[in-house]
Amino acid sequence: MNPPRLNPGAPAGDHAVLMDSVYRWQHHIYDLTRKYFLFGRDPLITGLDCEPGAAVLELGCGTGRNLRAIARRWLEAELYGLDISRMMLDHAEAGLGGKARLALGDAGDFDAMALFGRADFDRVVLSYALSMIPPWRQVVAQALDVLAPGGSLHIVDFGDSNKLPSPLRVGLLAWLDYFHVTPRLELGIEARRQAVRRGWTCETVNGPACYYRLVKVTRPLR
Repeated sequence: MNPPRLNPGAPAGDHAVLMDSVYRWQHHIYDLTRKYFLFGRDPLITGLDCEPGAAVLELGCGTGRNLRAIARRWLEAELYGLDISRMMLDHAEAGLGGKARLALGDAGDFDAMALFGRADFDRVVLSYALSMIPPWRQVVAQALDVLAPGGSLHIVDFGDSNKLPSPLRVGLLAWLDYFHVTPRLELGIEARRQAVRRGWTCETVNGPACYYRLVKVTRPLR
């Protein structure tokens, strides 16, 4: 049975139910299967350039795959993860073995101090999460709100794939839609708009065939 469809304006509680239904039968094989099409995650992690003791928050941390990779690459980073799916958080907690502080919450509306005991973070990561969150612009704003001075937001998500052969692109979009994934074609524009409004900088890099997009927003130290 397919999981229920979600109205774009549905409340966070409904989205949590949807995500648990989507991942109910997938969480055990999620990491194994996603490595074949969630490209760009490892370049994002390499580009975090964490100083020792840097606080890294992943919004929509899912199974904890990225947090585990960050722990291996940046040994002295302090790791935090937020997800709206209790099922995925349980899976992440088992795999991380206490290496990260995890919390259940809505990526577009959360109290960082209440959940994690700190108000801001040196690095914030969004990896293939915005394409599954209806109020994605709100999530970008929330991510910037918890960015510490001198910190940076790192996003990787689907691009427009406009350099793929047309039949392959159409098939990809149909397959993504089946799993409630919608590429945010205005991601680069929206991230830059929000960055400029704050007086911050934004960089966007497209992956091969524009399959994925990397976005980095940097907050000045002062």
